[in-house]
Amino acid sequence: MIRALVVLMLVAATSTATADDSPSAPTERRRIVGILDVRGPTSEVTTSFETHLESQIDTKQYWLVPRARLRERLENSTKWTEGCLTGPCLSEIKVQSGADIVLLAALTGSGTSFGFVVTLLRTDTGAVLSQEGERCEVCTLDEAMNQAILAVIRQLVAVPEELPQGDDATQAALASVKTARADALKAEQSLAHHTRAKKTRGLALLVTGLVAAAAGTAAYFLVDSEPPAALGAAGAGVGLAVGGIVVLTF
Repeated sequence: MIRALVVLMLVAATSTATADDSPSAPTERRRIVGILDVRGPTSEVTTSFETHLESQIDTKQYWLVPRARLRERLENSTKWTEGCLTGPCLSEIKVQSGADIVLLAALTGSGTSFGFVVTLLRTDTGAVLSQEGERCEVCTLDEAMNQAILAVIRQLVAVPEELPQGDDATQAALASVKTARADALKAEQSLAHHTRAKKTRGLALLVTGLVAAAAGTAAYFLVDSEPPAALGAAGAGVGLAVGGIVVLTF
């Protein structure tokens, strides 16, 4: 009896040690998402994007695999080749990391004009699940980055628990890309309209200013009774003209 108890205690201790030594893994209910590629103006920007995304994502629903860790996993593979960003070659990511979705992100721009494109792809087929892109002509890099992170989170939330199969997957990918293209076209049209309106205002100010300046100058030389008023009109005209030039230039 005592011998049997000792054996049972040894088995229990061995099982506990084995469980403690097992590597940590995400909960089964959490979706594993790998960050495959992030591009930005500088390495600091790409690192900041990953850090902020990890801090804002719902860790109860998703387990985010950073680029560095994903590369470490893929180094053990004899089938993986650097440069794979889409297509069937992504299946090796599923094998090595367990991720069924990967993220591609690009942040571009300079000065006050920045934009982003974020894309989710499934690793079993390499097909695009969804994509969002946007560009703003007057914003900061941090604002564009925050919008990109929100776009990633929106796309992840929209992904169904069971990924679509066959024709449904193809149609879903095409619909997502079509929506992204439509949004990009709408943004371009809005920017073009804004640019045309700005040019119209600039030309109107310039022409009005030149006319007023000419009239004031003529009045100054032709009407001796009111030279200050004529000079004032000419000065106002010059101001309007300068304002028009500024609007057209910037």
